[in-house]
Amino acid sequence: MTTSRRLLVTSALPYANGHIHIGHLVEYIQTDIWVRFQKLRGHNCRYFCADDTHGTAIMIRARQEGRSEEEVIADMRTAHMADFAKFGVEFDNYGSTNSEENRLQCHEFWKEIRAAGLVREKEIEQLFDPVANTFLADRFVKGTCPVCKSPNQYGDNCDKCGSTYTPADLIDPKSTLSGATPELRKALHLFVEIEQLHKFLEEWTQTSGALQSEIANYLKGHFLGEPLRDWDISRPAPYFGFEIPDAIGNYWYVWFDAPIGYIASTWEWCKRNGENLADWWQSTGTEIHHFIGKDITYFHTLFWPAMLKTAGHSLPTKVHIHGFLTVDGEKMSKSKGTFVQAATYAKHLDPSYLRYFYASKLSNRVDDIDLNFEEFKTKVDSDLVGKVVNIASRCAKFVAKQSLAAAYPDDGGLFAQAAAVGEKIAELYESCDYNAAMREVMVLADRANQYIEAKEPWKVAKDPARSEELRDICTVGLNLFRQLAFYLAPVLPELKRQTEALLNSPITSWNDAQTPLTGTAVSEYQHMLKRVDPKQVEKMIEESKDSAAPASAPEPASPWNDGPEPLLKEPLTGEHCTIDDFMKIDMRVARVVEAGHVEGADKLIQLKLSLGGTETRNVFAGIKSCYKPEDLVGRLVICCSNLAPRKMRFGVSEGMVLACGPGGKEIFLLNPDDGAKPGMRVH
Repeated sequence: MTTSRRLLVTSALPYANGHIHIGHLVEYIQTDIWVRFQKLRGHNCRYFCADDTHGTAIMIRARQEGRSEEEVIADMRTAHMADFAKFGVEFDNYGSTNSEENRLQCHEFWKEIRAAGLVREKEIEQLFDPVANTFLADRFVKGTCPVCKSPNQYGDNCDKCGSTYTPADLIDPKSTLSGATPELRKALHLFVEIEQLHKFLEEWTQTSGALQSEIANYLKGHFLGEPLRDWDISRPAPYFGFEIPDAIGNYWYVWFDAPIGYIASTWEWCKRNGENLADWWQSTGTEIHHFIGKDITYFHTLFWPAMLKTAGHSLPTKVHIHGFLTVDGEKMSKSKGTFVQAATYAKHLDPSYLRYFYASKLSNRVDDIDLNFEEFKTKVDSDLVGKVVNIASRCAKFVAKQSLAAAYPDDGGLFAQAAAVGEKIAELYESCDYNAAMREVMVLADRANQYIEAKEPWKVAKDPARSEELRDICTVGLNLFRQLAFYLAPVLPELKRQTEALLNSPITSWNDAQTPLTGTAVSEYQHMLKRVDPKQVEKMIEESKDSAAPASAPEPASPWNDGPEPLLKEPLTGEHCTIDDFMKIDMRVARVVEAGHVEGADKLIQLKLSLGGTETRNVFAGIKSCYKPEDLVGRLVICCSNLAPRKMRFGVSEGMVLACGPGGKEIFLLNPDDGAKPGMRVH
């Protein structure tokens, strides 16, 4: 067992103006899995979160409902905690940014930032909603991006090109509160000059190892190559939040007090448990891990480290950043019923399904994940029901109310093989590569099922003279099942509980999966998981539909996603591809005539391909981790040549080079047969 670590873990604070939905749950489930894994490893790991309660939206909602802001946020807190509980997300403390602890922590941070000479005051023109009678926070203004001219962008940053700006910079801005055209009015604002910390931020983002490589590269290419813009951290009254003590009539902007809420939530827990806050936020003995979505990268990788550094607090050990959730390849849509609230999902489907599906999709990269309900059903039915639970249901009934064999029988090395892969699975959990971890577990599940199929305990049970043989078979089967339950425990806490009840043995330490269970009483088998009912999926979608809502456009591509997502000119349709569909794909031999690096991309190589004669294609290929551009010139490759051109940040990709392999350092370009010539079709 490794030396115990002290780990402080946070997820982004959910805003108290809306309910938790399945998009939010990607992050909280991802974090909860990591925390549960660390606790199984014996580490002192604590998970802190809170409701993000301040800002204009809460104030406006309270006015509309004729209630106080405190009443609004109290009700939403109750709803949020109930939703998290349904999905097995367990916090060590769940606080509120409107707490006294947070107010006091904000004062401490502000005092240090003032003392460091980072604050300047300036009267600025700000957008004001004349209908709602309030100055508008960035996220309550929409318009056209002043940089790339993309429409329907929020007032603080563009999700198309990644640019940041002020709401006043937007072209044709509109208030999202009333739809009115905002007016420019002057107001005093306070700014933090984080450019003074430029050198520190550049060093931390590029060399600390706290960020994924694509995030570090993104920050370097988009922000750190020029002076950092001053950060506007105040809002004039009326505003629901904490008033700034030395600037009466002005309030800290929500993005100032929200991340400080991590510390305030920790402090609440410390008070309750007799712990010292400094041991958690000002100690080299504590690792701090933030889990966030890519849309709030800027705040957590530039502003927040600047605040922590100035206030004398520990910097994040790791900021784990994930992508967006799409449903059936598109942004969640209220009109299509794919904008599903957590409570609506839990009403119709088992939360364990979603926890496993997300785990099977999540990696340690900043990739978007897609929830396709056909794939969802197939994966749950095949993996969880057909492979994992199937082992317990086939074996437990034969030894129910009896006990496992007193000595572990010969199983041909199956238990030892599964024990040996335990550390590999642990490493994958540690690095947040849950997708790879689930694949390893399912390999073990396949082996266990092959054992049961070969031994046929249902036939052995028919012969009373073979009762000891039957017990041995079931002892092996249930031990292999228990190992799977150990390795899946961070993902499926309910299955863990059911396994503990079935075998009358707790699952408390990762290392216990190394030792088989013998002589233990077996309880009567209780149903664990059933197959996904398509009718319940349909009911969930129908209940989630809002006929008055406009259809949502697809989620914009991530600015950190180097790889193209080519589409066939004739898209494939239907549940399964037929041979006729496959024949639409035009695979041709091509020769690489030019190859070069792509500035600003850490995965891509730009290729010029000759398909014979004068026909050439410009193609971006995500193979930089394995191939040098200069080594590719002259090489023959296989190109999928009838893909629709895809416009990327770096240019237009006119095809796709075919490769195979798990990724990373293992990407293998497909080689044409000897004698192939550019332009030849591959059949």
